[in-house]
Amino acid sequence: MCLGIPGKIVEISDATRKLAMVDISGVKREVNIACIVGDEPLENLIGTWSLIHVGFAMSRIDEKEAALTLDVLRQLGEAQEEIEAMRASAAMLEKTS
Repeated sequence: MCLGIPGKIVEISDATRKLAMVDISGVKREVNIACIVGDEPLENLIGTWSLIHVGFAMSRIDEKEAALTLDVLRQLGEAQEEIEAMRASAAMLEKTS
């Protein structure tokens, strides 16, 4: 399964290599934007949202879709933490019985 994480393009860091700085939940990363560049100037991408996967901006998304995706990812993270806590608790019970 591939997981794309929403990020907002905040600056073009290297136009020749098609690299941009993207803000992903407060963390800035440099990503390749070649997959989402059209005929427009690269500067037009500043402020747009994209799904980021392994250092590449894979597709453009709107702000609403970005917010919904980030919310689902947070919920999945919370659910995973809860599952891990339940496993740890079950393991402790097995050791004491």
